[in-house]
Amino acid sequence: MVLSKWKPLLSLSLLILLWGVSLPLAGQQNVRTFPIFGEKHEKVTIVDSSLAGVVFYVVSGHGGPDPGAVAELNGHTLCEDEYAYDISLRLARRLLSHDASVYLVVRDPDDGIRSQPYLECDKDEVCWKEQTIPLGQIPRLDQRVIAINNLYSKRKPTASRQIAVILHVDSRGTKERVDMFFYHDSRSKSGKKLALTMQRTIRAKYQKFQKGRGYTGKVVARDLHMLRETSPTAVYIELGNLRNPLDQKRFIVEKNRQAVADWLAEGMIAYLETLKRS
Repeated sequence: MVLSKWKPLLSLSLLILLWGVSLPLAGQQNVRTFPIFGEKHEKVTIVDSSLAGVVFYVVSGHGGPDPGAVAELNGHTLCEDEYAYDISLRLARRLLSHDASVYLVVRDPDDGIRSQPYLECDKDEVCWKEQTIPLGQIPRLDQRVIAINNLYSKRKPTASRQIAVILHVDSRGTKERVDMFFYHDSRSKSGKKLALTMQRTIRAKYQKFQKGRGYTGKVVARDLHMLRETSPTAVYIELGNLRNPLDQKRFIVEKNRQAVADWLAEGMIAYLETLKRS
């Protein structure tokens, strides 16, 4: 295979998501390989090009020396950063299947998409690109902001849209159940529209798949560092309460983690569709 033959393709999503990606498989130009997802999930079929030109920055919360929220279940420790990261991988993979360009701003060198309910807590996550994550909150957030904004500036001339998605898992009292909810920067009209569109998508999913359950996830403007300082349109998502027994099922059951990622992706796609129509 002549490498230069694939140069236009490599200039798009293949080199954007993660270093160490491979060329399309011979005879299967719609299948691309991304080792970051792990051996079982590394091959991604490109189903269409509906997100071509769109750049996503997927940021899972905490990581490195900071596990974020911590809970105990059946003798196992649940760490926020591990579950947020697993969902971020699944979200990135779904976006890639529509030919988007995706940066995983926080990444783990050896944890691909995992199927087990209890994800081992570790401290080897890094920030784009192979930067050690500091313990202090402000240095950690600044590191991510700088990475995103530098990439945003480089991609601005060619990207049709750029979106940052920040994923966290909340920690509250064990009796408090929390539906997925969304924060946006008060100054960002596009951020608010993105958050509202994603909220409507999640509500519709619950109405379809869990009739009668109800959905109480809100959209709120907040002055958060990652929303205030990042250049792309940004949404900050709290995925649930890690300490609540019912919310824990959203994280420890693999199919639920996949559903969360799929629904979030569909919400972002719906947002982009509204922009095309306006």
